[in-house]
Amino acid sequence: MNWVTGNLDTITSNLIAHIWLSIPPIVISFVLSVPIGLLVNRLRKGRRGARATGSTIIVVASLLYAIPSFPLFLALPPLLGTNILDPANVVIALTIYGVALMARSAADALDAVDPAVLNAAAAMGYSPVQRFFRVELPLAGPVLLAGIRVVAVSTVSLVTVGALLGIPNLGFLLTDGLKRGISVEILTGIVLTIVLALVIDGLLVLIGRIVMPWTRGGSRDAKRIRRRAAADVRTGEVSA
Repeated sequence: MNWVTGNLDTITSNLIAHIWLSIPPIVISFVLSVPIGLLVNRLRKGRRGARATGSTIIVVASLLYAIPSFPLFLALPPLLGTNILDPANVVIALTIYGVALMARSAADALDAVDPAVLNAAAAMGYSPVQRFFRVELPLAGPVLLAGIRVVAVSTVSLVTVGALLGIPNLGFLLTDGLKRGISVEILTGIVLTIVLALVIDGLLVLIGRIVMPWTRGGSRDAKRIRRRAAADVRTGEVSA
């Protein structure tokens, strides 16, 4: 505890740096993955060649996660023309990993939407854009939320690797603690990384409940509300 109280400034600065390195990749990977998932979803509904292309996109995206993180962090500066200590390298690398995880989740989320509901929306006169934003995306929301939560936890964990390049974050407490043999410093870095991941995960759940109020209740209530919404759309098709 003496080490913690005597190094609060170092802990705080690295925690803030860790947060700033974690949030952009989570947001950017979600924004990029939804269009990729939409494209794959559309390809899956096409002919054999289109379906094969969609599967290839998902396989390639998933393979990106197999790239070792430290070599990727080292390879990006020469490719991007950035300094090795530039935080942008970490953000871009983690965005790549985020897309690798999220692309499949986005495609599966859109695949899970009931085709009958989409047909009903089209019959009601919804344009493809309206149908996507007002019907497809909201119904796919719970699965998308589950995917981005996985991305968030993974991202917070992988940020620590940036400390090996000298980029400030909670990983510095791990590397510095190992060099100096201070177990309390190592434990502090581990605990704060876990706590930060849990906090971001909790915030994502809270945001999900705000933007998707139909998921707030128990599982039975949520299912009943979704069924009612789908029935309303189908009723609109009949009346149309």
